[in-house]
Amino acid sequence: MALSPLPPLACLQAFEASARYLSFTRAGQELHLSTSAVSRQISQLEGFLGRRLFVREHNALRLTPAGETYAVDVRRMLELCTSVTSSLMARVVKSRLTVSCTAGLSAFWLAPRIGSFIDANPDVELRIIVRDHFGVVSPAEYDVGVFYLRQADVPGTHTKKLFDEEVFPVCSPSYLDGRTLAPVELLSCTLLVLEDAERSWMSWHSWFERAGLERPAFSQTIIVNSYPLIVQLAAHGKGVALGWKRVIDPLIEHGALVRASDSHATMGGAYFVTWPSERAETPAARRFRDWAISQAASI
Repeated sequence: MALSPLPPLACLQAFEASARYLSFTRAGQELHLSTSAVSRQISQLEGFLGRRLFVREHNALRLTPAGETYAVDVRRMLELCTSVTSSLMARVVKSRLTVSCTAGLSAFWLAPRIGSFIDANPDVELRIIVRDHFGVVSPAEYDVGVFYLRQADVPGTHTKKLFDEEVFPVCSPSYLDGRTLAPVELLSCTLLVLEDAERSWMSWHSWFERAGLERPAFSQTIIVNSYPLIVQLAAHGKGVALGWKRVIDPLIEHGALVRASDSHATMGGAYFVTWPSERAETPAARRFRDWAISQAASI
């Protein structure tokens, strides 16, 4: 049903304020309008209604009987409009969500997928912080995280496993011309080494030991303290890097990287979604946790 007749909202606001103050001047001050502008809007409203709302006397203003009745109804209507508008605005205030994860996960696992979470949660204001070691993350600085952990039982933290660790060598398609090498043959390649003082990630030495080669002697290395940079160097044919299954899979699927060996290893760890147990989980964090679990299950 069409909303007709319906006078201009600005005229109704001018009338309500003028009726409350019985003054065009004070109404104008409240609405940031000149006295003459308020007077014109009242005249426009009276013309629309076909009847007078005010009696204009020298230095005085009073409502007509019709104006008194209309003022009560208009004020009630404007108050209701203000109330429902305020309520709706309160409901669409964005929830803030801080997600923490490693550089590799943020670049290769989170970034290609996060769009689906953002699209499904327009009320969430997302902040992502990168920390390459879960041990340096303060519970106060994040709501939910995605990290590699050696074990699920972490004091002060809830965890839910996403997928197990599996590590294998990767390189550009042209680096080995399509060949895959045995672990011992990889020793003659340029190895891209992640500089990691905390050793929470598998190193080349650990990988070779699990492949049966103790204390291997590397022919040539490039040492980098950023895993995304290591991956980029590998994709540009500068050497062989260690790749973590599920994390590196998108680059393999798109042909930027290939497996350099059929051998793989694990230190028994896994990737987990985590959230601090010392404070209540927010609805936005719960939605992200459920989303991350569903993403891992769909791979």
